[in-house]
Amino acid sequence: MASASTAKINPDQFLDPRWRLSNLYTITDKSGNAIPFRPNDSQLEFLDDIHALNIILKARQLGFTTLCCLIYLDACIFTPNTRAGVIAHKLDDSKVIFRDKIKFPYDNLDEGLKNLVATKQDSADTLTLANNSSIRVSTSMRSGTLQYLHISEFGKICSQYPEKAREIVTGALNTVEAGQFVAIESTAEGQDGKFYEMVQNARAKEAAGTELSNLDYKFHFYPWWKDKGYVITRGLPVINVEDREYFEKLKAQGIQTTPEQRAWYVKKAEIQAGDMRREFPSTPDEAFEQALEGAYFSKELLVAAKQKRIGGFPFVPGAVVNSFWDLGRNDNNTLWLHQFVDGFHRFVGYYENSGEYISHYISWLREWGRDRNAIFGDHYLPHDGDRQSIWLPEGTMKVMSDLKFRPIIVKRPENKVEAINIARGKFASCQFDEAGCSIGLKRLKAYRKEWDDQRGVWKDRPLHDDASHTADGFMTFTSSNYTPPMQAKPRERYGSKSSSSTSWMAG
Repeated sequence: MASASTAKINPDQFLDPRWRLSNLYTITDKSGNAIPFRPNDSQLEFLDDIHALNIILKARQLGFTTLCCLIYLDACIFTPNTRAGVIAHKLDDSKVIFRDKIKFPYDNLDEGLKNLVATKQDSADTLTLANNSSIRVSTSMRSGTLQYLHISEFGKICSQYPEKAREIVTGALNTVEAGQFVAIESTAEGQDGKFYEMVQNARAKEAAGTELSNLDYKFHFYPWWKDKGYVITRGLPVINVEDREYFEKLKAQGIQTTPEQRAWYVKKAEIQAGDMRREFPSTPDEAFEQALEGAYFSKELLVAAKQKRIGGFPFVPGAVVNSFWDLGRNDNNTLWLHQFVDGFHRFVGYYENSGEYISHYISWLREWGRDRNAIFGDHYLPHDGDRQSIWLPEGTMKVMSDLKFRPIIVKRPENKVEAINIARGKFASCQFDEAGCSIGLKRLKAYRKEWDDQRGVWKDRPLHDDASHTADGFMTFTSSNYTPPMQAKPRERYGSKSSSSTSWMAG
């Protein structure tokens, strides 16, 4: 099958890469049909705004890997001695990309054109042409020099394979000479990692109107609502109050959507749930606000946000403040500050640090309370709160007692999955102050399963990282026997002269 006949074409048209891109190549569509490639609206926008180094944040299924593979294949066909590389998320992905987005378009070229630039090597991952140009697809690319490099789903690589991400940054990106072409594209994966960092740097340059050099990345964003295919016209769902408010919020930001687009979004969100705004973002900030793939609390946090239980919920003077901890020294030590207000468990503050003794955190609590004239209730530590250690040979509780701090020990379930499920059930009764708990919320969104590199699946256990300590502190609350008081009975207001023997400031 030929995508175009060379017999009736003006030879001068072959000098135009954009014409070639839109007229010479055949791809398979989402239904598996072989069709002539025609750039969609998002791809055309990218071609109009292209730069040497490009970083692309996008919704799913917009075809940027297909576009870049065809750009690279075209460059190899029409420019001798060209080297192009594509880095995929996983080995299976690399095989599919090579087969469907490079080999298939080449095999379906017009026979006359294909005879002019025949294959010299045709392996499982590399296509080398008679003009000494080649294009390769792999999961890494360090050796040699490239004129074209595409990195697919870099956000997922950074999340699941941080060492591979580092190898790409130090290796593959250094194989491309300044002024050559790089495209890094991905959906978002939380607010950590090199992809997030590179996007934020590029956005900052864009916002400042900085003239970009050939070593600066240009930021491109392609949301779901720019794609004409994301609509439904039959079986339109009922748009509830929360979804209407969401679309009104988009409208206030200048994003107009049609009823058919809104219907598609609501139906798609029924399936995607907590992953919707990451996979199909409306704005760049929204994309990164969503939790990582494999995150435990993504659905619960999404519901909390939609129900406006994440926002302005500051400390309430006169309401008792409790704290819930996870202990660490070399690892993070975390604590959540909690009040029970208007029938909700309100989290008004969060603190974390590492490498500090227990006295540091008690001092921080005292200062926090003094600044607000806070009334403290109880302080809950996890089951290992009474442990002995090299740095506290007499045990944590003994050291705390000497500091007039007498907490309650919470026995969390030994089965971590059970503890996580208990926590999930408690989210509906929680409110979070976005300002006071910004870091804690970021960590809860990032609390996720560990990735199995060998089998390419999520393990049924949490990844041990900074987010896990924050989540464990929150699970100290959800596993505790804390019971909301019928009426607040404060242990002590900071600075008062209470003589209660149970107060952690007693004595």
